[in-house]
Amino acid sequence: MVVTFLGLADFVVFSRGFRELMSKDSVFDGFLEHDCKKDSLLTSLKHYRFSQVHEFEKPNDEAALNLMNSCSAAVLEEYPDIIFAYGFSDEYSFVFKKTSRFYQRRSSKILSLVASFFAAAYVTKWKEFFPQRKLEYAPSFTSKVVTCATPEVLQVYLAWRQQNCHAKNQYETCFWMLVKSGKTISETQEVLKDTQKQQKNELLFQKFGINYKTLPELFRQGSCLFKTKVEETVKHDENGNPVKRLRRKAVLVHSENIAARSFWNEHPSLYNDLGYFTKDIGRSEPDFVRSFQFENKLLPLTWVVVRIDGCHFHRFYDVHEFEKPNDEKALKLMNSCAVAVLEEFEDIQFAYGVLIKHIIDSSFVLKKESELYKRQSSKIVSAIASLFTSTYVTKWGEFFPQKVLKYPPSFDGRAVCYPTYKILLDYLAWRQVDCHINNQYNTCFWMLVKSGKTKTQSQDYLKGTQAREKNELLNNQFGIEYNSLPLIFRMGSSVFRLKESAAVENGVVSGKKLRLEGEVVVDHCNIIERCFWEEHPHILSYS
Repeated sequence: MVVTFLGLADFVVFSRGFRELMSKDSVFDGFLEHDCKKDSLLTSLKHYRFSQVHEFEKPNDEAALNLMNSCSAAVLEEYPDIIFAYGFSDEYSFVFKKTSRFYQRRSSKILSLVASFFAAAYVTKWKEFFPQRKLEYAPSFTSKVVTCATPEVLQVYLAWRQQNCHAKNQYETCFWMLVKSGKTISETQEVLKDTQKQQKNELLFQKFGINYKTLPELFRQGSCLFKTKVEETVKHDENGNPVKRLRRKAVLVHSENIAARSFWNEHPSLYNDLGYFTKDIGRSEPDFVRSFQFENKLLPLTWVVVRIDGCHFHRFYDVHEFEKPNDEKALKLMNSCAVAVLEEFEDIQFAYGVLIKHIIDSSFVLKKESELYKRQSSKIVSAIASLFTSTYVTKWGEFFPQKVLKYPPSFDGRAVCYPTYKILLDYLAWRQVDCHINNQYNTCFWMLVKSGKTKTQSQDYLKGTQAREKNELLNNQFGIEYNSLPLIFRMGSSVFRLKESAAVENGVVSGKKLRLEGEVVVDHCNIIERCFWEEHPHILSYS
């Protein structure tokens, strides 16, 4: 996915999912001619078989596109500052109002949160659009920020995306009709090489009897969503008559030109929050478009740590009635998500996660030499956050079979570079110290609450107490020996690959179940002391 903002200018969140969501791997080369930058198209090759595995129709799967639209509508409903959205294929752009102070306009937080929420909605809504089809694996999305300082820049950006929609859909329609007629992939690519728009239209009409302009607007024009005032029945009076109110609601429309003045300026909800388009524009200039694709990269040869946090997780924790101070099933679900992330991204060498004050806190360490997404921070952060989220939703029933997921969670993230091995270990040690401190406090707090004290009384009681005093409180008042509590609560969870075969029991190294070399395992160990790292030098591969 992608986000844009600068000062009090418009900022856009552009959500690009894995390009393979809508297209097969073998046709990528053909698409490249329509994109200004190959990288922006091939965003996530690891999932390029998503549409093939889930048997999406070619060249367009209407149910899959409607699923994307439904997820985008959910994003607009969730975040009031998002005014407009435009999408096609596997991408969506979300435009925030100029005056938005959402997350203090911190790009990493915004892009990861929107990607995460979109991924959660995608998994949650899958059955609604594909009731007879199983979701084989969790999807993920990449995103970035694009800056639109004026309405004119935003207009060019939107024109660029819709031009891309037209060009790619026309190419894909030709491509798949030729393939279905019996041509091979290579023959089809050769036929379409260097063809212009008019030539493709003629090919479709003369060879297949298809008038391109009569194809569904959903395929040719993409979809746009914006908020407008809609009259809705909110209740009925004592006589049974409906009581109606005007509410801002996301509506879906298709337009031939979303960057045209005639479209934009006829909707007050758009020009009031984003500004007027003063003139119509032609085809966007390639050099100007490239400015939308600029991305700062993370420092080379440094360890990159991507840290993700649960958004408003205290509410999620309460609504789903997790056990306090610790819910072991919730922790194991989190660990399972971290394992999935490491299995998906080979460049991630280590992860450490805790549930602190009902907030998921997970850190993923990429190897120093990693060139994942060419070290583009936004793509790395959003891909990890969205995969973690979609896996969390997918695996919920596995860990909570008797508990309904009442609403999907979302996570925000950011990436930080650590230049030396020592500084990296200091960071990880800090996270585990934080785990110790918070778990000890929470254990005391909730035991006091369960004993009859109010939350305020419990906070006052614990104010200023040291670790030893908390241990004595637990032992003397509740008969709890803190150091005998499960390691998963006190130590947090470390996730890494085995260097060689080892015995593992219940996910913890040194038990009974044999695990193979390279397999991702979960351990609850002391990572503050250097002995762990000396016993597992392969994890961070330091010299």
